Amino acid sequence: MIQNFLSSWGLFYQTYLAGWLIILLLSLIGVLVVGRDQIFIGAAISQASTLGVALAMGATALFPEDQFPWIHSTIFLSAMAVIFSVIAASITGQGGASGKESHEAITGWVFLISASLSILIVSHSPHGLEEIHRLLSSSIIGATAVDVWVFGILTIFTALLLTIFYRKILLFSLDTSMAVAIGMRIKTWNVITSAWLGLAVGLSIRASGMLYTFGCLVLPALVAKNLCREVRHMFLVAPVVGLLVGITGFVLANGYDYPPGQMTVTLFCLLLVLVWIFRRLGYKSGL
Repeated sequence: MIQNFLSSWGLFYQTYLAGWLIILLLSLIGVLVVGRDQIFIGAAISQASTLGVALAMGATALFPEDQFPWIHSTIFLSAMAVIFSVIAASITGQGGASGKESHEAITGWVFLISASLSILIVSHSPHGLEEIHRLLSSSIIGATAVDVWVFGILTIFTALLLTIFYRKILLFSLDTSMAVAIGMRIKTWNVITSAWLGLAVGLSIRASGMLYTFGCLVLPALVAKNLCREVRHMFLVAPVVGLLVGITGFVLANGYDYPPGQMTVTLFCLLLVLVWIFRRLGYKSGL
């Protein structure tokens, strides 16, 4: 099986590298999402990114390609995915601030309106509907060298930011009241983190689909949360676990001819169940 995977490297190495870099990037950001107990935000942002793609696909039907070639480009699709991810991240990040609606209510609204509109917009366009279904079904096959470079740079930059601003980011994510007390500008930090989350999710959606993006965002961090006693350890455990599961998932998918995205997310879910069982048994035994 491993030999077959190595034999396929020449054809699909860009897909493999992009998929693993997405795991590393999203698992780091996912620690903050899980730490703030806002897991469903990842699903809402992912769905909003799909809405951005649907609007871009709808625009191609209204504007002829000979007059508006940029609207028909993949760059425009990616830009729309990122823009709507950032908007959704900002909305859900501010949810509950007024005290009138909870974070869950705002997040649920973003998810539902995005899910329904994305289908309605492209329902009369076979190509657009096919693209939306591809995003929802998580097809990572077809990643390019540009994707590898983009996610590589984003991953390195994210790791550097977490290293430099680790204490402030941790305080902002886990203890907002204390962050305010020491003079941190919460609104500014909220805008920055929301924009970064939206950027990462939006680009990942275009390359790998919603299921893989959402799974990589929350599942490695959830596994790390159940294995670690301190949040700072999660920033190391989540990407390591994510990469190991990602490599295993891609090897198994190649060997048994299954979609790599679904295989990887399934392995993440099974690992999380095992960790839950281990933790429950540990509690019962007094460990």
